Amino acid sequence: MSNPHPFRFGVVAAQAASGEEWTAKARRVEALGYATLVIPDTLQYSLSAFPALAAAAAATQTLRVGTYVIANDLRNPVLLAKDAATLDFLSGGRFELGMGAGRPSAEADNRAMGLPFDSGGIRVSRLAESLAIVRGLLAGERVNLAGSYYAVSGAAISPRPVQARLPILVAGSSRRLLGLAGRQADIVALGIPPDAAEPFVAECIQWLRDAAGAPFADLEINLNLMAVGGRIPRYLSASFGGAAADFAKSDAVSVLKGDIDQMSERLLELRDRLGISYVMVSEELMDALAPVVARIASH
Repeated sequence: MSNPHPFRFGVVAAQAASGEEWTAKARRVEALGYATLVIPDTLQYSLSAFPALAAAAAATQTLRVGTYVIANDLRNPVLLAKDAATLDFLSGGRFELGMGAGRPSAEADNRAMGLPFDSGGIRVSRLAESLAIVRGLLAGERVNLAGSYYAVSGAAISPRPVQARLPILVAGSSRRLLGLAGRQADIVALGIPPDAAEPFVAECIQWLRDAAGAPFADLEINLNLMAVGGRIPRYLSASFGGAAADFAKSDAVSVLKGDIDQMSERLLELRDRLGISYVMVSEELMDALAPVVARIASH
């Protein structure tokens, strides 16, 4: 691709044994050269996103922090925009808001909160309305929206974000959700299966391109790696069972294998062919990827 985005690297972390361990983890992520620390949004398996990210930002100097990703059904969009703006304000402009329609695995969280878990089409439509509200509020607008899912009248928030355009990441893999992301997001996280091959990913990115039009060149495309140098996270190893070793040697787009030179070259190729420039790993893999980060970050 012409004029590729510079590489950025991030770490996905969810838990810690104490507040001290969490802030130490954030400082280590920063020291290893990663650009961002992001956190998922679950009731049982992660820290609460906004307090945890506020603590991480306070413990670091340059590290950006973000949600990966907010489950839209669980948040009122006006309050979500308020939280996002406040965290950006407190962190000196280092926050990125990731939003999603909710994976099928999120159904238990909806039930726990007494919320229905609607069809994917309804969840995407609800996310589209939420994005419109959040985007307007973060831009300093007074928002009125009488939609199918949200009724907002004269909504405004303060403080304003430090960033003139607070980056919004949208995660997804379906054609409709990627189309929404292409039109509304600054960053698109490819929610692809771990073993997805390059032709499938190329098709997803074409959907993005078709939806975005000319602004596609400004989109930052994000990928969460599932294997680095023969290592995979424990949760994924449990899913693959005895096939985990074979997966780590496969040609799936989410797999990096070989030495530092080979892994770096693979990411450069993926950026040239697919436009992927923002690369995440789980915290279990951050040490394995760190030499690659040191070599090609910002290139």
